[in-house]
Amino acid sequence: MRDFVKRVTGKISKLTPDQIQRLFDVLNDEAELLDAVFESLSTGLIICDSQWHPILINKTALRHIPLNTQGAVNACVWELVDDDNMADFLKANSATQKKYISEEFTLSTPAGAVRFVHISVLPLVRSKKLSGYIVQAEDITEKRNQETLIRRMENLASLTNLAASVAHEIKNPLGAISIHIQLIQKALKKARQGDGVLPDKKYVEKYLETVNEEIDRLNQIIVDFLFAVRPVHAELEAVNPVAQMQTFIDFVKAELNQKHIVLQTEFIEKAPHIMLDTKLFRQILNNLVQNAIAAMPEGGVLWMSAAVKNDRFVVSVADSGEGMDEQTVSRIFEPYFTTKAQGTGLGLTMVYKIIKEFGGDISVKSFPGEGTVFAMSFPIPQKERRLLEYSGE
Repeated sequence: MRDFVKRVTGKISKLTPDQIQRLFDVLNDEAELLDAVFESLSTGLIICDSQWHPILINKTALRHIPLNTQGAVNACVWELVDDDNMADFLKANSATQKKYISEEFTLSTPAGAVRFVHISVLPLVRSKKLSGYIVQAEDITEKRNQETLIRRMENLASLTNLAASVAHEIKNPLGAISIHIQLIQKALKKARQGDGVLPDKKYVEKYLETVNEEIDRLNQIIVDFLFAVRPVHAELEAVNPVAQMQTFIDFVKAELNQKHIVLQTEFIEKAPHIMLDTKLFRQILNNLVQNAIAAMPEGGVLWMSAAVKNDRFVVSVADSGEGMDEQTVSRIFEPYFTTKAQGTGLGLTMVYKIIKEFGGDISVKSFPGEGTVFAMSFPIPQKERRLLEYSGE
């Protein structure tokens, strides 16, 4: 159709009025079709000129991006966006030479629900020259909810093994309670059959104290079990992970100094924002650092690093402590597995669950007598790719 229009318009001076009218009808039909397609897209689009002034905005963009277009004349696109984070992202991009960049944002609806919107910026090229920009908006809330649902289903699938572990844990204190109650009953029966004098008070209380201790142990097992199976409700938001790590270091530094542990850090200078729950992220760091402290009773070195590798944000926590053998490493994230005398065996299980809730992964490397390295990787919502600047030739 476009080739036909070009050929006809090249001969416009030779066309009759009827032919010109038919040509305009064809052009009008094509324009209406393109406009209908533009408005029917499930992706929001804002077409801007080379100065970032909006030229076209479809209805989907108005649903995905909080825009205020009333009274805006010759305004740049970021001046129309009511969300500060989105506006800052678009404005910052206008000052760079980067193309095809994107970032995820969280928005709250009037009803209090959270939506996830993915914003991309692409170059608009006409006649092999950059003539403007395309701001693309996609609502990825359903995708994120599905990912969360899948992770939770995986967690439910592991409940069978967890329940078996709890049954084993409960069996021991129940057996101890049963034995000591039988001893008390036997002593009382013997007293009644004899002179009727009750056993020595300390003798009975000794057994009762053991029963109470085992009851407390059972209660703690149930509390730990509920803690382990309770779904992780992460309130994800785009945050600077390095800033969160610096805040945590300020909190734990005094304890490290007291335990004669030297802290060494290596953080990326400009960290990308990633989707995290700040409280849960702090819980991850605290658990890993406390494990490292326990592995270095005489002091040592703790390393914390943050870097971008293969489009993933990687956080590492390493120590120069006692280390673990291969068998221990293979079971380190199993519920109720612990090498500590007073450990519950659920700390690293929760770390694993939280990281999976963030859409991340965790791995561990350890060598007996040399130390342990925990490496966590998280997806980066903002993926920047620099294109070669178009030469215009």
